[in-house]
Amino acid sequence: MSVTPRIGTAGWSIPRDAAGSFPGQGSQLNRYARVLGCTEINTTFSRTHRESTFGRWAEETPSDFRFSAKLPKAMTHEARLKVSRADVNAFIESLAGLGERLAVLLVQLPPSLDLETRTARTFFRALRAAFNGAVMCEPRHPSWFTEAAQRLLREEQVGRVAADPARPVGADVPGGWLGEAGDGRGATVYYRWHGSPRMYWSAYDDEWLLARTSEMARWPAGTDVWCIFDNTASGAAADDALRLQALLRRTF
Repeated sequence: MSVTPRIGTAGWSIPRDAAGSFPGQGSQLNRYARVLGCTEINTTFSRTHRESTFGRWAEETPSDFRFSAKLPKAMTHEARLKVSRADVNAFIESLAGLGERLAVLLVQLPPSLDLETRTARTFFRALRAAFNGAVMCEPRHPSWFTEAAQRLLREEQVGRVAADPARPVGADVPGGWLGEAGDGRGATVYYRWHGSPRMYWSAYDDEWLLARTSEMARWPAGTDVWCIFDNTASGAAADDALRLQALLRRTF
């Protein structure tokens, strides 16, 4: 296999049924990080944290562990990307405690937010100026799946999340910035799986996960591939992540 995907879940809560797969002492994050290599911080979407909280989280994880952080809904859903550079900078600065472990910023957009090129470009430029990691966007309006949107994302070096379920059509395919050559090399590819058919609840079967391993194997060395399971409502995410990890180890 050309790449070794980072596999994790949205948050790091360990369901009771999966506790045996995360052995040892320590906090749930400490136990989680000994087994899985990344996590997505979703709580930043709805509330603020002290910088010391992020610092503690960094201390509880190995040096090669990585976090992604979801942008606040105040920016994406309420202000609809019409955010001052000062507010963008303040959010990025609040994450400083994570240090080099912070690798990705996730910009999830509401289904009602259509593409306004000037607004989006201004917002993404502010993010890119303040943060030198990967910026990933998960749009959910059809206007973001046009050639004009692709061009914008490539120009601003913003990747488009590959989501399941794919709403709208085409949302399951990575897009936007995929490196200088457009093949993923030197870029981040971010898969975000919400559970299907019931979003946030349904688990994935082995056949579906095995198909994803074949898909990920096509990315060349130098691609930073993330697989985040967001089907956490029933606790399915942790088990799905562990099964995908096992499939990758057996298959490649």
